[in-house]
Amino acid sequence: MDIAHANEDDKLKEYCGIIGVYLSNHDDNASRLAYYGLQSLQHRGQESTGLAVADGEKIDHFREMGLVAEVYNKEKLAALKGHIAIGHVLYSTSGKATIENAQPFVSRSKLGQIAVAHNGSLVNTEPMKEFLEETGSTFTSSSDSEVIIKLIAKNYKKGLERALTDTIQLIKGSFALAVMTEKTLIGARDPNGIRPLCLGKVQNGWILASESCAIDAIGGELVRDIAPGEIVIINEDGVLSFNFGEKTAKKTCVFEYVYFARPDSIMDGIGVLEARMKMGEVLARESAVAADVVIGVPDSGLGAALGFSKASGIPYAMGIVKNKYVGRTFIAPSQEEREAMVFVKLNALKSDVAGKRVIIIDDSIVRGTTSRRLIQILRKAGAREVHFRISSPPVKFPCYFGIDTPCRADLISANQDTEAIRQAIGADSLAFISMEGMIEALQSCEYEEEGAPRKSEPSRESNHSASGASNCGYCQGCFLGEYPMPMIGELGKR
Repeated sequence: MDIAHANEDDKLKEYCGIIGVYLSNHDDNASRLAYYGLQSLQHRGQESTGLAVADGEKIDHFREMGLVAEVYNKEKLAALKGHIAIGHVLYSTSGKATIENAQPFVSRSKLGQIAVAHNGSLVNTEPMKEFLEETGSTFTSSSDSEVIIKLIAKNYKKGLERALTDTIQLIKGSFALAVMTEKTLIGARDPNGIRPLCLGKVQNGWILASESCAIDAIGGELVRDIAPGEIVIINEDGVLSFNFGEKTAKKTCVFEYVYFARPDSIMDGIGVLEARMKMGEVLARESAVAADVVIGVPDSGLGAALGFSKASGIPYAMGIVKNKYVGRTFIAPSQEEREAMVFVKLNALKSDVAGKRVIIIDDSIVRGTTSRRLIQILRKAGAREVHFRISSPPVKFPCYFGIDTPCRADLISANQDTEAIRQAIGADSLAFISMEGMIEALQSCEYEEEGAPRKSEPSRESNHSASGASNCGYCQGCFLGEYPMPMIGELGKR
């Protein structure tokens, strides 16, 4: 995993987002709907984007560096003709940000064409790559996603379903996949359900997406989440669902709820904004402090700040304004300049904070540089006291499953206790939510699923909407260093 990007900003970053569209009318163009879906998933990756489309006979694809709105236009979308499409937005960490690593990947052989878009990260990339190279495969990228498509292509002669199940049983790590052939759209989620994937319905077809907000943007209806260890195959006969046989133990990435997902998404049966507000309520109960106003760091701390205000009775205020037209901080050439960019991106509202005791809520502290700058901004605006509250526990360990985290030496909570961090960032007080409190908040938002597919038994989707899957656990590796699966090779030493 390339950690060069860890110096870009004082925030954890999601790897990417995927979209899949299958339209029953073969005369319809799926690329337009996929484009709107990618627009809604832009927060999950801003370095490259791509689309692949199938018309029943062939697959065409397009990839480019840049944002979705910058890369596509009417002419490009019109040229990508086909009733099936998969799309991808990337924040590159498994490999560098180059066009070679942009997705979807497409494989062509005498047996047919396959396209793959992948969200997640494999922990056994190197042994799988060595195995493929020994059997004649060559690679054009440094992305672990290319390993997946090579494995599927290698087993394609066994048939699509067998090729998928064989591949999925070989790879280890986190993955949400959108796979496409000339006539079929497939979705798959790893046995731990670490990365999200959901199924939606539109008037004349089906949608796969990393988040439900993309289904909403297309005008579709959320049906349910793809279950851990589940494959769905969508074709002219409808949706076939089956479990690929791996033992499943649900360990959803908790940071999807803390930070990554859009607040209007519903993920595994939990409304993201609702989860953040509950975390704020628990945080207020666990770390109450006398104050005049509660504010949230835009945009990641706003939900928790609303919950904190509700539970504590302390008034909520905007407090900080975000400049949404400033580029990402890594454009600045030096670390000092990158840190100073916080002043350009965020500014305090003096009328909300001057002369007041302020509680400021953020989702996490990674290096502490942004937290320190935020406190400086508030004090400059006249805040009398600044109390920092964090809606996740201290991040002490790197993630290997789809989040870009710095090495452990650069994680401030891995090397300093809460009091030392408080002094380093200049807060009057500092508190993190407890692990138990965070899980309590999430579990209070859960509700049971209806009509989940039974293990190893195919089922056909109906057109009615079903609630999301009930969670049975969350990956807490970045907090506790305990991961859903053993690390392989050098990964565990980082």
